Amino acid sequence: MWEVWEYGAHCYASCTRLELCQVCAAGVAAVAFGLRGRCSRHRPREWPDRAEAERRLGRRTCLFDLHVALGARMVDFGGWDMPLAYGSQLEEHHAVRRAAGVFDVSHMGIIDLRGARSGEFLRGLLANDVARLRVPGKALYSCMLNERGGVIDDLIVYYLTDEHYRLVVNAGTRDSDLKWIAQHTQGLGVEWLERRELAMLAVQGPQARELSAALMARDAAQAALALQPFFGAQIGQWFVARTGYTGEDGFELMVPAGEAVALWQRLNAAGVRSCGLGARDTLRLEAGMNLYGNDMDEHTHPLESALAWTVAFEPADRHFIGREALEALRARGVTRKLVGLVLDERAVLRSHQRVLVPGVGEGEVTSGTFSPTLARSIGFARVPANTGAAVQVEVRARTLPARVVRVPFVRHGEPLVPIDP
Repeated sequence: MWEVWEYGAHCYASCTRLELCQVCAAGVAAVAFGLRGRCSRHRPREWPDRAEAERRLGRRTCLFDLHVALGARMVDFGGWDMPLAYGSQLEEHHAVRRAAGVFDVSHMGIIDLRGARSGEFLRGLLANDVARLRVPGKALYSCMLNERGGVIDDLIVYYLTDEHYRLVVNAGTRDSDLKWIAQHTQGLGVEWLERRELAMLAVQGPQARELSAALMARDAAQAALALQPFFGAQIGQWFVARTGYTGEDGFELMVPAGEAVALWQRLNAAGVRSCGLGARDTLRLEAGMNLYGNDMDEHTHPLESALAWTVAFEPADRHFIGREALEALRARGVTRKLVGLVLDERAVLRSHQRVLVPGVGEGEVTSGTFSPTLARSIGFARVPANTGAAVQVEVRARTLPARVVRVPFVRHGEPLVPIDP
């Protein structure tokens, strides 16, 4: 059973994960799992498990109080209280495209796997093949599938040694991911540990690496700047990865939670703008990156989600969960595909809008937004596999023409699709 303490809102306490207590909307601090602080007003309650405790209390990262102090508009994102924007979402978007911005991604799950059979386990768990990772620190993007080929989650795995791998999983699926991993590691001698004591900051933009490195000691800065794209390394107490979700260069910094607030403030002082989930969504969509729960989920498979490149069918003798289902789908022929759309009319694409493909069939917008870089509405849509270069989208009772384009829409701040003046 997990104990939960309730006490006065201004009573701070420390634990292995956070420096400050979480504070609920009623003005009562509520902290679960491993609190070591003391308060004369505490009253213990027991809930069946940590996930249920967090579900009832709401989840907050160690940067929550700072977000509020900076004036962020907080929203519920998959059960987490997260910043949507600190002011102008448009300005935050442009800051990342033109200079640098920082995002709180501490709600994502960081999981370490250790053991002599860790690599063997991951080769069976993931659709992509970790045997491709031969250089320490190299990262790989992959989907984790169920037996039907549906996407349980998409994640990044870092190869650290033959017996040590690190996974970064999505916030909304972290609990189910952990259960799935625990279920499939039984009897293999593979140990897994969720690194809840770590916070994660994404610093993104053309100036992000240099501004981040300027806050490090000389040797650490040199090591960080030497990282190649899609590599990570433990540098002192920080794990620094040259990865991101914006289409820009930058770092994802996994740091002790107790250092996160000061690091964020130092980044702000260096000129890195605080950015919320709103800008993160417009940036990732411009960059042609899928969002779990919108563009794929456990009811869709990688071959119809523009993620066939993440499935390693070779070598043919490697078994991974979902392989048989995907091979059967390939043999029959995939009937749907995920495409990029550009809407030149003055309207905005949104999820679940109906897509009409004359003479072929129908589809649906899975993600849509206004692109600040292109000054057009863009989106993803799942449509019949033989869809051509043009479709129609139903937007607020109007049927508007849309162009089917290759993604990404934008790379390193530069448009990659033709835009009419």
